Amino acid sequence: MSTDDRWLLPEGIEEVLPQQAERLERLRRALVDCYRAWGYDLVMPPFVEYLDSLLTGTGSDLELQTFKVIDPLTGRLMGLRADMTPQAARIDAHQLRRAGAVRLCYLGTVLRSRADGFAGSRAPLQVGAELYGHAGLEGDLEVIELALETLAVTGVENVHLDLGHV
Repeated sequence: MSTDDRWLLPEGIEEVLPQQAERLERLRRALVDCYRAWGYDLVMPPFVEYLDSLLTGTGSDLELQTFKVIDPLTGRLMGLRADMTPQAARIDAHQLRRAGAVRLCYLGTVLRSRADGFAGSRAPLQVGAELYGHAGLEGDLEVIELALETLAVTGVENVHLDLGHV
C-alpha cells in the first residue's frame, strides 16, 4: 500500500466538509424543530446493537445491508444499523410502552454494506418520523402532511404525490 492510499476512504463513504456540514446541520435543526412542533419526540437509537434485536421483524433485504461484527465482551453477533425505522419501533414497543398514539422522530447516519444506486452513499443520513398506535385515516393523513412539510423544509419543490394501495 502506498503512503497516499492509506488516506483513502472506502468506496461509498464520504467526508462532509465545512460548508456542506453547516448546511446539513441547519437542515437537521429545522427538521427536528418541525417534528417537535408536530408533537414528535426525538429518539437517538444506538449505532450498533445485537443483531437479533436489530433485525427482528425486518426482511432479508435489511439483513443483507447490515454490517455484522462480533461483540468481544459477549461473543454475540452485533449489527451496525442500516435503517433506523426498526429501532424506533423497538424503542416504542419495549422501552416507552406508552398507551395511545406515540410520535417518534430520528435523524442520524446509517451504514450499509452496499450503496443504493449509482454512486450512492454507503453511509447516508436518514431522517424519519413514525406514528404508532393510531390506526385510521387521520393518522395516515398526518404522516402524509408531515412528509410534505419535510420536503418543503428541505427545499424540495414541485412535489407530486401518488398514493396507492397494494
